[in-house]
Amino acid sequence: MRWERFFQDLENQLAAEWDAKRAALDSESERLRIAGLALRDRLRALVGTDPVAFELVDGSRHEAAIAAVGADWIAGRPPAAGVLIVPLAAVRLIGASEPELLRSARASTGPDLLAARVTLGFALRDLARRRVPATLGLRGGRTATGTLDRVGADHLDLAVHALDAPRRPAEVVGFRLVPLASLAWLRVDADASPVLT
Repeated sequence: MRWERFFQDLENQLAAEWDAKRAALDSESERLRIAGLALRDRLRALVGTDPVAFELVDGSRHEAAIAAVGADWIAGRPPAAGVLIVPLAAVRLIGASEPELLRSARASTGPDLLAARVTLGFALRDLARRRVPATLGLRGGRTATGTLDRVGADHLDLAVHALDAPRRPAEVVGFRLVPLASLAWLRVDADASPVLT
């Protein structure tokens, strides 16, 4: 009887050691998986969920449901309608509920969709082609309204005019050359919003 207990104790100790090793390996595996997650991966997991709060480098705060994530930008739908486009480099922090943050941390880094490779410049060139009036928020805290005339590799040309006025020579009060690096956010009103896919 004593030998049976002895062997049972050995089996229990061995099982406990195996469980501890398995737990340590699982924990290390999870740490390595999370170490490979990029911010874009986490944001892609939040597409279509509850709105999140963005604090940007210009000090502004915005709330929007993430609608699309590009190569270097995020598009969101604010509660008041329209579309908010934010360069990833302009994001200071993102606030979300704990369940959403945990869910985004469990995101699989599945295939990178074509939309995820679209750059900010490409998205802005589409807005310029559509002649969509927009409000630009700049890193220094200033804003400008108007129509994007052209978008280059690292800058855009803005025809400055009131949002409710069409881009006609009589309505344009000036032109601005805006480096994309100084852009903190861009908002397109509801009636002029491009379709996000």
